[in-house]
Amino acid sequence: MIVRILGIDYGRRRLGLALSDEGGILASPLDVYSRRKLDQDLAFLTHLIEEREVKKIVLGLPLNMNGSLGEMAQEVLAFAAALHEASSLPVDTFDERLTSVEAERVLVQANLSRKRRKAQCDSLAAVLILQGYLDSLRD
Repeated sequence: MIVRILGIDYGRRRLGLALSDEGGILASPLDVYSRRKLDQDLAFLTHLIEEREVKKIVLGLPLNMNGSLGEMAQEVLAFAAALHEASSLPVDTFDERLTSVEAERVLVQANLSRKRRKAQCDSLAAVLILQGYLDSLRD
């Protein structure tokens, strides 16, 4: 069964995007979307979902280090609900604690300039979120 999953690293200014392969095994970076108004963000994402034949969405959930929900996690949950309503697709969340830190570390090790790291950090964080989610499905 072909199941393509969209991974999203949520941010107030940008959304990092990643897409799984058709078998749901491997996550690949897509792009970084610069946010506008919520309705425009949802229109962009629903178009992308149709274009890429996405069947499920995974949003990184930024839990506090103690596992509790903070302000940003509440914002992500509200965005997840709006995205589910707009797309009619299942929207799962996945604990993204430290994925942005890990993405930055990987990009520093790759010797990318600060400017290039900033441009790629959000999409790499989305890849890490989605790959973690895909791996958890096989455990």
